Amino acid sequence: MTVFTRKTAASGEAKVAGERSLLLGIGISSVGIGMYIPFSLVFFHHVTGLSLTVVGLVMTVTGLAGLAFMPLAGTAVDRFGAKRVNLVLYGIRTLGFALYPFAGSLPAFAAVSLVTALADRSFGVVQQSLIGEVAQGSARDRLQASTRALQNAGMGAGALLVSGVLALWDTGGFTYTAWGNSLAFALAGLLVGRVRAVRVGRPTAGVVGPAGAAAAGSVGYRTVLRDRPFLGLTAANFLTALGYSALSVLFPLSLSTWSAAPDSLTGAAFTVNTALCAGIGVLIAGRVRRSGARRTRSAALGALLFAAAFVGQIVLGTLRPGRTATLVALLAIVVVYTLGELVHSPSGGALSVSAAPEAVRGRYLATYQLSYSLAGALAPSLFTALLAVDGRLPWALLVVAALGAALALLRLERHLPAEAVHAEPPVVRDTTGRPVPVTAAA
Repeated sequence: MTVFTRKTAASGEAKVAGERSLLLGIGISSVGIGMYIPFSLVFFHHVTGLSLTVVGLVMTVTGLAGLAFMPLAGTAVDRFGAKRVNLVLYGIRTLGFALYPFAGSLPAFAAVSLVTALADRSFGVVQQSLIGEVAQGSARDRLQASTRALQNAGMGAGALLVSGVLALWDTGGFTYTAWGNSLAFALAGLLVGRVRAVRVGRPTAGVVGPAGAAAAGSVGYRTVLRDRPFLGLTAANFLTALGYSALSVLFPLSLSTWSAAPDSLTGAAFTVNTALCAGIGVLIAGRVRRSGARRTRSAALGALLFAAAFVGQIVLGTLRPGRTATLVALLAIVVVYTLGELVHSPSGGALSVSAAPEAVRGRYLATYQLSYSLAGALAPSLFTALLAVDGRLPWALLVVAALGAALALLRLERHLPAEAVHAEPPVVRDTTGRPVPVTAAA
């Protein structure tokens, strides 16, 4: 007979060495990102002097090249460690934005844009790997939530900052913004350099024993492709990732074409989403974490909240109430959607990091992050095609996708490692009270 007990929040969470520096670095770099992302085409047009058409074409091509580079970034993480690769990427972004004001010709802009895009696209993989490298257990969930909150707050602050710069120096301020962005990445790199990695040496899936790490290095991505539970987790995340694209892609399209609502509502929706993510993201994640909920179940709850928000869009578009009622209903839908994001994101992120064997974590997370990239690439064409038939169709697709993701997460629960499913895995004790190792999800 065995007895199961669980660590609770009362037992405390392990602190990460250099955690404040890590989070401060993420916040500073997010300010830099917020200084150019909202104006990316216009930003690079004014910085380089090239036409908007040329800038757009170069950004598309280099962005696709960056996606192709992600698997190599995962391999680099496994070989050199996430912290080192993270510092290299910060260095590349620092140099790239410092050079943008001098890249006035097409070849120069293409070269700088390509190198910077490779670093930008791979950064999510490396940052997720770094969280897995420096934190264990529920500390990963806490860092996931804090990171997301700081990213939203930083990007909002960056957008406000660049607005002030442009008000003072007009479009010439874009050059100062590029250099300010370079400085932000440099400072972030210096801060992240103070973080210390902690390795626990968990064996690779399918590779048992001390030789696990060496064997993983020789097997490479074949290890990931043989791990069916992790591939299922990645597929489930693709379905949820389509929902993450809704606010930035489908919501504005639906408002302007199908609902015939004022475009200003898009800005209001983004403001509400950003404010909630920055203001209560850590609080919501903390409540979920302290409840002891399994990561699979809290991520599934987030997907269900997404589904509820998308059903709300279908009902609203079908009934089409007056302008005031529409505004109130849309803001309520955005709140429900944002709550889904705040519940799903920390749990889903920590789940993927913890389900990845340490020796090949970079490759695993590069595969997982492709689900976000693929969803983001498919969303515009998929949503516009369905919207042209009926304004409810894209929302109905997202409802089905979110429900499918929730169901898949629940079914995968028994097949994933216990340390992935539980922020604090249950402690198994025999009848004498002695702990017994747990190797599978309870």
